[in-house]
Amino acid sequence: MGEVIVDVPQVLAASVDGARELRVEVDDGADPSIGAVLDVLAERHPRFGRKIRNELGEVRRYANVFIGQDNIRDLAGQDTPIPAGTRVMIVQSVAGG
Repeated sequence: MGEVIVDVPQVLAASVDGARELRVEVDDGADPSIGAVLDVLAERHPRFGRKIRNELGEVRRYANVFIGQDNIRDLAGQDTPIPAGTRVMIVQSVAGG
């Protein structure tokens, strides 16, 4: 078994008990999708899950999920495979004036 590491932005840390990094165990033999990783995180941290995805399970427009330098929206969306050892970065847009 390997793991995927998810970097949590400060603005979302309260929804994961203050953690800035989350780890999800994945099977080394079959790369899961980023959607499957988000499912695990939503199950562990429901509030976090609701902030990242809407009621239909789609990544919210103000939440960006990056695998390396690539936004999953530019790849295969939530179906993008993610091998063990990968670091995922979640960036939430912040508006203000």
